[in-house]
Amino acid sequence: MEDKMKEFFETNDFDIHIPHSGHEDRFLRKLNKSKTTKRISWKWLSVAASVVLMIGFYLGSSHQKNQVEMTDVSPEMSETQLFFVNTINQELREIEKYRNVNTESIIEDALDQIEELEEQYSNFKKDLNFIGNERQVIQGMIGNYQQRLYILETLLDQLETLRNPSNQNIIFDETI
Repeated sequence: MEDKMKEFFETNDFDIHIPHSGHEDRFLRKLNKSKTTKRISWKWLSVAASVVLMIGFYLGSSHQKNQVEMTDVSPEMSETQLFFVNTINQELREIEKYRNVNTESIIEDALDQIEELEEQYSNFKKDLNFIGNERQVIQGMIGNYQQRLYILETLLDQLETLRNPSNQNIIFDETI
């Protein structure tokens, strides 16, 4: 093993010369300079990021203040929206009681339809902000809520039929 080490040192040309005078001082100056430069750049970067975040929050909050909602149109529209939202939430809670392995796909299909209607509703909100209190936009928003309720009520009927299939075979005699 000693032979291999001796051979290694003999075959490789190592720099064994003494560095020029002041080499250590130049090295330490460069080392200290690079540390301070990095600290300053991180400080400026963090300050810049903070400023950008503050501007973003300001613009976001001012944009939200400028958006018109259905509730801003009139007190009646506020009551209408509250009615629909509460009824839809109540229907969704009722549907969750029926959720199981057999009903999962039916429920998810209906919820996908509801999600599409919610996207459509957000377009109505944009139209309301752009056009104003246009009667057609407000009617579209109300119709959107009605479609959501119809989908949920139809789903509840299907789920009830799946739970109790014997109820669908009952025929009422009108002569009685």
